[in-house]
Amino acid sequence: MNISPRILSVTLFLLYAVTYAPAQIPREQEAHLTRILFILDASQSMTGEWQGNRKINIARNFLINTVDSLEQLPHVEIALRVYGHQSPVPPQDCNDTRLEVPFRKGNAGEIRQKLRFLNPKGTTPLARSLQLSASDFPACESCRNIVILITDGIEACDGDPCEVSRELQQKGIILRPFIIGIGLTDDLKESFNCVGEYFNANNSQQFQEVLGVVISHVLDQTSAQVNLLDIKGIPSETDVGMTFYDQISGKVMYNFIHTINHRGNPDTLYLDPLVTYRLVVHTLPNVTVENIVLNRGKHNLIAADVPQGKLQVISESPGQYRDLQFLVRQTGKTGSLNWQKINREEKYLVGKYDLEIPVLPKIELKNVEIRPQETTTITIPKPGLATLVINGTGIGNLFVIRNQELKWIYNTELTTRTESLVLQPGTYRFLYRPLNARKSVYTFDKIFTIKPGGSETIRLY
Repeated sequence: MNISPRILSVTLFLLYAVTYAPAQIPREQEAHLTRILFILDASQSMTGEWQGNRKINIARNFLINTVDSLEQLPHVEIALRVYGHQSPVPPQDCNDTRLEVPFRKGNAGEIRQKLRFLNPKGTTPLARSLQLSASDFPACESCRNIVILITDGIEACDGDPCEVSRELQQKGIILRPFIIGIGLTDDLKESFNCVGEYFNANNSQQFQEVLGVVISHVLDQTSAQVNLLDIKGIPSETDVGMTFYDQISGKVMYNFIHTINHRGNPDTLYLDPLVTYRLVVHTLPNVTVENIVLNRGKHNLIAADVPQGKLQVISESPGQYRDLQFLVRQTGKTGSLNWQKINREEKYLVGKYDLEIPVLPKIELKNVEIRPQETTTITIPKPGLATLVINGTGIGNLFVIRNQELKWIYNTELTTRTESLVLQPGTYRFLYRPLNARKSVYTFDKIFTIKPGGSETIRLY
């Protein structure tokens, strides 16, 4: 993008320090280490005159000033890669790119020294330089890896900078790069927009300004709040986990449990503005917001519709079902959504759900409605106890009788004289055959009824 000239009223150092403002960020959200790799074009064209000076001189002077400022900042490391400075053209050397100063603390002096003595002479292996930058960043799970590419020309070695940039971002190696064009024409803008965020400087003053803007973007922490909207569109829902993913790489960037502060507003978060996010709100079921782009330097509002109600299944006999868990599914969808513990409330998105409660016999409830800001309560009747008594080892099938139909609920191979089963109230039929009886006519057939809190002994001999 073209940046209109404006008067800078502070030095670069003060601009960075004010923009970064780490003291305003809660300690638990302090910035991770930011690593900035400068990739500088030192191809032959950088010897050209621009605004009364050589392009390389203008670029190196402002970069040296930037390095002076960055070395004062905590949580920032810098490195320098240069291309086009080792082999003259002709012939064209498309491997002419080198990491001149790697990342490490206290390397600013070395970078300044390298910049002062650069002698442009070669070609422009832009894609190759981007590709090799992947190995310039040492392994680090929590670091922000930034590339700032400064160039006065486009790819000259038949590489594809756009494809290389996409691959590096998808792998989570770097964030979206910044490209600063030195005196490039507007028709070249499209060549760089697919690589990263493009800025063009038409004069040396604008180059200084653009470089300051890019650095401020890199170091800025932007505020946001997540509005979890109830059925009326009011941000009253809270106390739920949230995960911010990098939309491009899929990398987890932040994890929070949503909070409403003491003023009744969703809590303020500080997020990296260089990332396009996918937000997953860990309601039951999850709610996802895709392609979140933050406005840098402003307070951002991120909204997700998550109207919720509560579900509770209670037992009239808590002791007998104390550790019971039941299955919850969304109506019309396969797969389990949640195993919920009995006698405990759980929040779900407003809608209809199917429940499967593993008592004997199994209770299946369809289209249970969860209403906004209400608790849907289901009661399991008090069970009874059936004690099966046999005279020897045998095989048994237990059925519940419903509408004169037998529905199987339990198989047992009786190897002891007794077995006790906790059963829901109802009428049951038990078929039993001794294991040593080799004819079906020796099947015992018993019908019995279980009442709430009652006890029945069924003798099978």
